[in-house]
Amino acid sequence: MGIKSFQGARKQQANVVDSTPLKVSDYMTRDLITFTPNQTIESVMQKLIAHRISGGPVVNEKNELIGVISEGDCIKQISESRYYNMPMQDKTIENHITMNVDTIDGNMNIFDAANKFLSAKRRRFPIVENGKLVGQISQKDVLKAAMTLKGQNWK
Repeated sequence: MGIKSFQGARKQQANVVDSTPLKVSDYMTRDLITFTPNQTIESVMQKLIAHRISGGPVVNEKNELIGVISEGDCIKQISESRYYNMPMQDKTIENHITMNVDTIDGNMNIFDAANKFLSAKRRRFPIVENGKLVGQISQKDVLKAAMTLKGQNWK
């Protein structure tokens, strides 16, 4: 008596080439909400709240990335303003942005980007090409990429 297989007849699997894009540039956000260094902290906070974002890139008039502003940067300014009893309504973000910004290459594999998120403990990375800001990838974008690949082999 032989062994019965309930899996059905085995089919020869064709060599399927996975054409699913795995580059950061395929999943990054291109339509960004940006800030300028001469914006007031209040206007930045209003924009963060209105657009339900936690931060964004700060660019100059040539669309070159000069830093990032976050909710945390704004909260720090609120705290300092209260501590020193100084109104902040006319203060610009120029001196309150994070200048040392890590960026990601748009041609980077989405899984390498996921590892960079884990090691750098960042929520977003700007993408710069030829000195100009072209997009931004967030942790949520990486999750969306993973969901589009659901059910496929991870490569």
